[in-house]
Amino acid sequence: MTRARQDRLLALLLRDGQWSTAATLADALGVTPRSVRSYVTALNARVPSGAAVESGALGYRAGAEAGAAARAGGGADAGTPRDRLHTVVRALLDNPDGIDVFETADRLHVSPATVDADLARVRGLLGGTELTLERSAERARLRGTEMAQRRLLSRLAHDEMEAGSFDLAALRRTLGEGSVGAQAFGPFKTDLVAELGGLGYFVNEFGITDVVMHIAIAADRVAGGRGLDGATAEQPAHRDVGEIIDRLAERHLGVQLGAGDRQHLATLVLTRVVAPGATAPADDARARLEPEVERAVREVVERAAAEFLVDIAHEDFILRLALHVQNLLHRSREQAWSRNPLTRSLKSTYPMIFEVAVFIASGLQERLGIPLLDDEIAYIAMHVGGRLERSRRADQLLTATIVCPGYYELHELLRSSVDRSLGQAIEVVGVETRVDPDWDTIDTDLVLTTIDPGAASDRIVRIQPFLTDADIERVQAAAGRIRRGRRLARLRTELERYFDPHAFVRGLDADPGTDAVIRRLGSLLVERGVIDEDYVERTIQREQLSSTAFTDALAVPHALGMTATRTAIAIGIADPSIPWGDGRVQVVAMVAFSETDREAFQTVFEQFVEVFSERDSVQRIVRRGTDFTAFLDELVAVIDG
Repeated sequence: MTRARQDRLLALLLRDGQWSTAATLADALGVTPRSVRSYVTALNARVPSGAAVESGALGYRAGAEAGAAARAGGGADAGTPRDRLHTVVRALLDNPDGIDVFETADRLHVSPATVDADLARVRGLLGGTELTLERSAERARLRGTEMAQRRLLSRLAHDEMEAGSFDLAALRRTLGEGSVGAQAFGPFKTDLVAELGGLGYFVNEFGITDVVMHIAIAADRVAGGRGLDGATAEQPAHRDVGEIIDRLAERHLGVQLGAGDRQHLATLVLTRVVAPGATAPADDARARLEPEVERAVREVVERAAAEFLVDIAHEDFILRLALHVQNLLHRSREQAWSRNPLTRSLKSTYPMIFEVAVFIASGLQERLGIPLLDDEIAYIAMHVGGRLERSRRADQLLTATIVCPGYYELHELLRSSVDRSLGQAIEVVGVETRVDPDWDTIDTDLVLTTIDPGAASDRIVRIQPFLTDADIERVQAAAGRIRRGRRLARLRTELERYFDPHAFVRGLDADPGTDAVIRRLGSLLVERGVIDEDYVERTIQREQLSSTAFTDALAVPHALGMTATRTAIAIGIADPSIPWGDGRVQVVAMVAFSETDREAFQTVFEQFVEVFSERDSVQRIVRRGTDFTAFLDELVAVIDG
């Protein structure tokens, strides 16, 4: 457990890339600041330079050797529980008759009791793999199909990979250093992507590495005489892709795949990492769709568009998403789930988009019976985000006036440069060429001036007559500040309406589990007549679909469907932090939305999460928010900046 927390601490520092105090890190890990200091010492001891984690007046941050320390964390030390677990799993998979506990203990230089503990950890990995661990006297063995055994190897490798990103060292630890599958991983992947592109497919780079990992596992098993049987009649696409995989496996891995493996791996490629090229007609896409899938996706998308007032009900979006869902349906039958390395960042950065994806996933689960994991929901969120990006309205641009005293065509050249470099962020609606303009009458969002404005203002940006890179950065920063200020100003107005002093709890650390916290906060809203018990139960069901811990500090449990009598938010403060999903949080905001506040949903939901994405702000609110009045004062102070 201690080593796992060390790894988690290092992962947090690597992800954030900034200074974090011991107290902040302790809250994120659920330990004391003293433990954090000991973890830092242990992490620095992993590398000769001792530079895994930097220490300073501002706390800690990832050092120059942080990556090396992370890799060393899973090193080949035979004494570590993680390495021993890999060894035991490989032994169980390689020996159909099982392993002798006492012989295994002697070989690993540990006690039989330690091997028994390792076997208990193996049993914990078997859920959903269709494998069972049998024990008879001193012998232990795995029972299950070859496909199930490969599923276990895949799970073991993924458990070693932080946030879903691929780690070749983790694959080698899982399969063993002598594995044929992990020897030429990079060249195999490069050639596979090129050949699939040659067939006219778009390749999903987020999924290709995961599929190539499955190919590596298959090659390793085939080399050990454990290939798949039972190939059925192939469609042309499966045959073409299967031949490519077989040819590359022989070239790079020295393994010739059988018909069963070729078909299985071709199915993974076609359902996880490729999509038709841009020139494929819509009719071709619809011809490949099952009518039931297209109908279900269309119904769910139209409901989501109406529920969240988002512009996604477009034919091209529905067809692309339906193709993805159809592939997902095929993969779900084999429990071949895709990993998404962007899941955490999508959830924290685009909570509204992720929420729309959860709504769509819930509807698909009801209609098609697909159990959706967070990584799969993240892929739906990427589809939603892509559609909304294409639908973004021009009125989201900030207006600007350029102040540039006339001298030949200098002001025209400057406007042309601004339009070319900043046209995606601002719209120039006026150019003032006087040397003494009336500054008070300029009412645009931004003023870009080449002369001294006389008085400072957040919306006035000084630029050069010939636009420089530094000018562009200053204008972009000013535009960002104005947008954020407006968003948070709207949020402050909304929150003051929705908070209730009688729906505030400090001391959630005493509550046993997520459901209990939701019921406790929900009961306060039930007492106020805002929601009923059914809303509380639906909030728990929504939490089971995907954790609402959108940041490292904040959870926003809520039900799908805006059925509250009025919009209200119940707040719970946990100090120290409490477990929530796969992480820990310090603030729980249970939100109940009413139908009449549908348009405010996006403002409140997304900007509230934004406020709690900054660790310093969270610590300030949690430490000083000792009662409702103090909490609201600190929250407003943070919003006002």
